[in-house]
Amino acid sequence: MIELLKYTIPALVVLLTAWIVLNKLLKEERARREYELRRKDREITNPIRLRGYERLALMLERIEPEHLLTNVDFSNMTLQDLQRYLLQTIRLETDHNLSQQIYVSQQTWQLIILARDEMANFINSIALQMPKNSTTLQFAQTLITAYNQNGETPTQKAKLQLRQEAAQLL
Repeated sequence: MIELLKYTIPALVVLLTAWIVLNKLLKEERARREYELRRKDREITNPIRLRGYERLALMLERIEPEHLLTNVDFSNMTLQDLQRYLLQTIRLETDHNLSQQIYVSQQTWQLIILARDEMANFINSIALQMPKNSTTLQFAQTLITAYNQNGETPTQKAKLQLRQEAAQLL
């Protein structure tokens, strides 16, 4: 019996040691493979995500009054026509970029939607404040002036959030 234990105990110790070493090696190999897969995934997805951030930043730029009012022929429009045109442009810009929401956090997307809604509300409120005989040019000037005096705007907040999120990818 003692003779059997002389061989069995060392064999069990060797077996246990081998199992521990192999188990550790397998875990390390699995972790290395997972790391490589994540790294390759980031190499593919990060450029796509960055393009999404770029498109959303461009959309936020395009819905600001200074950009909305470029290339608009004011001569053939009434104030209400211009107001509708601006609101429609904001809606189209947002609709065109709806798919980009999958690349940003929920918080950032909510800030972008808030910026869109606030811009539409801002345009509507300025239009309501304009005197009845105001021209479209006066409306445009008032819109730009009031927007620039507004302090930190919702579009600026959303762009800042976009920049911060994009910086995390880099």
